Formats: sequence, C-alpha cells, structure tokens
Amino acid sequence: MSRTTARSKSGAQSADAAKARAAARAPRRAATAPARLVVLVATRKGAWLLHGDRTRRTWKVDGPHFLGHTISHLQLDPRDGRTLLAAAKTGHLGPTIFRSTDLGRRWKEAGKPPAFAAPAPGGLPARSVDHTFWLTPGHGSERGTWYAGTSPQGLFRSEDGGDTWVPLPSVNDDPRFREWMGTVQDGTPDGPKLHSIIVDPRDPAHLMFGMSGGGVHESRDGGATWQTLIRGMEVVEGFDPGTVTFHDPHCVRLCPTQPDRLYQQNHCGIYRMDRTGDPAADTWQRIGRKMPRRVGDVGFPMVVHPRDPDTCWVFPMDAATVWPRTSPEGRPAAYVTHNAGRTWQRLDQGLPESQAWWTVKRQAMTVDAQPVPALYLGTSSGELWIGRDEGARWSLIARHLPEIYAVEVAELA
Repeated sequence: MSRTTARSKSGAQSADAAKARAAARAPRRAATAPARLVVLVATRKGAWLLHGDRTRRTWKVDGPHFLGHTISHLQLDPRDGRTLLAAAKTGHLGPTIFRSTDLGRRWKEAGKPPAFAAPAPGGLPARSVDHTFWLTPGHGSERGTWYAGTSPQGLFRSEDGGDTWVPLPSVNDDPRFREWMGTVQDGTPDGPKLHSIIVDPRDPAHLMFGMSGGGVHESRDGGATWQTLIRGMEVVEGFDPGTVTFHDPHCVRLCPTQPDRLYQQNHCGIYRMDRTGDPAADTWQRIGRKMPRRVGDVGFPMVVHPRDPDTCWVFPMDAATVWPRTSPEGRPAAYVTHNAGRTWQRLDQGLPESQAWWTVKRQAMTVDAQPVPALYLGTSSGELWIGRDEGARWSLIARHLPEIYAVEVAELA
C-alpha cells in the first residue's frame, strides 16, 4: 500500500471516528449551529479576517489590516461579538493596541496602551514594552475587562474595552517575578514573553499565565497575589527544576467543560494537570512520553477540545540539538489524544508528505466549537489550513500570507 493510500484510508477512518465522538457528545452541545465563522489571522506584516459559513467551505477575505505592521495577536470579544483588539508593533508608533467596535471596519488606537510604570527611586531597573504578545478577554461577567501579556514579561489589565491599560504591580514590579523573568538574553529568540493568560470561567478572580521563561503562575484574588504552578515540570538537562527561571511553558490551556484540568505544551514536553483542591499538591504529569520517539513531544501550540476534556491536539516540531524549529523530517502533522494523553494519533491527511520545513507558533493553532469541530492552523511560511473532522482531513484556506503569528476563530450569530 502506498503512503498516500494509507494516509487516505487513515483519514477516512479518523473522520468517521470524529463524527461518532460528536454524536456521543450530542447532549452537551448547542442545539443550533452558528450561522457563520470568522478566522482571525495575525501576521508579521498585518492582519486578515476570513469570514465563512457554517459549512466552512466558503471564505471571504477581509484584509489586509495594518499592512506592514507586526500583529502578534488579534482577538474578538465574545461578550459582544463585534469588538476586536489587535496587538501591534508599528514602525512609527511603536508597541500599541488597536480597537474596533464594528468587526474591523474602523480602527482606533488605544488611548493608553500597555506601558510599564516608572520605577521607584533606588528600586528595580526600568523596563519598556517591546510589544504586546497576548490578549485575553475578561470573564463573561466583567464586560469591558481585558488582559494583555507583553515582551518583556509584563501583565496588564483594561477595564474600558481595551482603550486604557494599567500594569499589575504584583507581577511587573515584584522582585521575585523580576528574578524569575531573567534577562532578555534568557528568553525566546524574539524576546521573552508573558502569555497563556487564562480566566477561570467559574471565577473572574482566578487567573493564570505562563512566562517564557519563568514558569506558570496562578492568582485566586484577581491578581493581588500569585503562586507558582511548576511541580512536575521538567527543565533542560543540567539545570535545577526548583529554579523558576529555568521553566519555559510554551502554551497553557484550560478545559472549558472541566476547568480543573489544564494542558500544557512546554519546551520540555507535553503535560496535563488535574487539580486536587490542594494547590501545594497539584502536579503536572508528562503525557508526551507516549508520543512517537522519532517525533518527540516538543512544540509550541496546545489546543483543547471545546467539550471533551480528554481530547487535545499538539503540533510537534524538530527538537534536535540545534533546535531548527521546523516540522520533524519536513513532514508536518498534528497529533491528537482522546484519552487525556495515554495514547496519541497522527493527523496528516492532506498536509504535505515531505519537504515542508515550516512550523506552527504557540498562538497559531485553534479549534472551533461546531458539533464536529474543525482545527485551524497558520504556518511560519504563511499558509492557513483547516483540519476538518477534528483534524482528520486538512486543506488550505489561504496561502502566500506573511509569516503567521496567531490564529483565532470566533462564531458569529
């Protein structure tokens, strides 16, 4: 049997299995599918919106927006379904936030974008925001509240829909955090980042975030105080896992229907945490060891199923000694688990079979909430893909875009 035939057969089986799983979950899903979808694409040279229908086969391109500017993240506010925030770095304005209240027809720059507070005399060294990297809408009960993570690592909050932003001193000006953040040289190649900002759907005061580097952290009082969540996480060989600075989470996600379960893609593996009720005992379990050895369990994105807490997806990259940050062997594929990490299945039907030396960044893979969800991913070579039937069958939506930094999908009534 040829590789193509085997992939086709495997893809058909995966699609059938995805539909069967969706049928089994039917009591937990909405009775009516959304009328249309919008995919939000942030790139190195601007932003694009792709409007689709419920079949996810017809897409209308809206863009580019902010052509030539670096857009790290583009998010739709699910509380009103029309407000967009774009994290931008422009040649003449520097780092800023743009806001639209009409789905991108008109944009206005934030009146006060994220900026670090001036340090106290004799205090910690001054810092400046290079760019805003991550945007997260606040809790459903807190209309107008947003959170932003920056490079270098900083946490900011807006309570007026993203127009004015204030720094959280409990993170930005805390001596422990500043030590854990390390220096610019200690971070990722394009700068250290605060990312994966999570608001617990049950409690607006329960917040979490990750830092590259600097570990995973949690607050249960709205950001006044913080605790680390690094127990069980591994670090690069030769370094002390007890030192928070050495921990490098790439992406952390909370399961929407089981908020006491977290998944994480880390610089050193794939993890799951099931909360025990005792924060001191909560431990990350490395579930990526069951991934194929030749592929490994290093990557950037982590995607969780909108309804099934046992299902998540990753997109591995080559973790060889030189860290090329490309698809292993030039053969890109997503991997899925349907049993919380006990086993993994390769999903490559429709993706290039060889000589595809791209990867997917930590914000550039997501999933919709349709009855049978589809995945969406953007590549470092400017391609936007859809993985139908929970990633069983991949096809291109768009190509020849700039390098894609982030992909989000929203459902519009």
